[in-house]
Amino acid sequence: MEKLRVLVVDDEPGIRSGVSRILRNYSIGFPFMEDDFSFETIEAETGEIALEIINKNAPDIILLDNKLPGIQGIDLLEIISKMRLDTAVMMITSYASLDIAVKATNLGAYNFVPKPFTPVELKSSIENISKHLFLKRMTRKMKEEGKQIRFQFLSVLSHELKSPLNAIEGYLRIMEEKQVGENIEDYMSMIDRSLIRIKGMRNLIMDMLDLTKLESGKKSRKLIKTDLNYLANMALDTVKPLAIQHNVTLNSNIEEDLVITVDKDEVEIIFNNLLSNAVKYNHENGEVNFSVHKNNSNIEIIVKDSGIGISKEDLPKLFEEFSRIKTSETRDIAGTGLGLSITKKMVELYQGNIKVDSKPGIGTTFTIELPIA
Repeated sequence: MEKLRVLVVDDEPGIRSGVSRILRNYSIGFPFMEDDFSFETIEAETGEIALEIINKNAPDIILLDNKLPGIQGIDLLEIISKMRLDTAVMMITSYASLDIAVKATNLGAYNFVPKPFTPVELKSSIENISKHLFLKRMTRKMKEEGKQIRFQFLSVLSHELKSPLNAIEGYLRIMEEKQVGENIEDYMSMIDRSLIRIKGMRNLIMDMLDLTKLESGKKSRKLIKTDLNYLANMALDTVKPLAIQHNVTLNSNIEEDLVITVDKDEVEIIFNNLLSNAVKYNHENGEVNFSVHKNNSNIEIIVKDSGIGISKEDLPKLFEEFSRIKTSETRDIAGTGLGLSITKKMVELYQGNIKVDSKPGIGTTFTIELPIA
């Protein structure tokens, strides 16, 4: 249960102790939250003491009386407003004129609770200000996350698309000026390289679309009973040409009748991402062992390679978006840094889990468990 810190600023001991007593065992819940909010109260009899508390550790909510010895509540509110704290302020006062109310509202006060108030009135006001604070924080968080995603999106586009576009443009200029000959055969290697670059850009765009759909919750899903044996063998066929190019041997052990309710496209993405990575990050003449079988109430998927492996320090970064492990061995391997992040998110859609075990120079093993039910 999350606690909100409430600072009660009032020169009347009865008000301070009364608020603390009312909130001591009080909690509130929202329909869209798993945990309730409870409250921890802090007391200050003057504005000066309250300011010291705020400077040390700003509370979540401040209940502020206007008539105080020394600095007045409205003046303290003005100071708090300039500090731009992530705090909600509610005035509790018997002497609220219209001028004070307007000024307090302009300075960011959420509302007023007139004294004397009943426990029910206080609880109702606390519930409202807590929900207001929670929604304000969630809105800001979503905006910040949105900005970060947009920034990452633009950074990846500028970095990952600029290089292949420059290369393709360079090849086209050479062909336009016929720098290496008059025959089309003279340019076949450049055409092949351009097509590889275009394929890489297409993969990047498709990965980013998959990620955007997953995170926005707008990805349409078709959940049907499916035999994973068929999808697993199809994934092997898909990755075979890449394995042949890299001189990597594919070994498989796939059980029959592995029926589970899934979205075929999602499982294909999981299989293809793991198998293609196992081939790409393998050694010459290496091998990949692909196993799919029942394990109690789960389907267990294991992809084990004899590749370059991942250091213990880099393992935590493996499933981060736009993250690529950069070493001398991975420098020339194309990738978007999104494949494993998307794979993990798709596994979690089925309440499954994914584990990785790796040793540099020896290889990497990914293990996925998908509940059958």
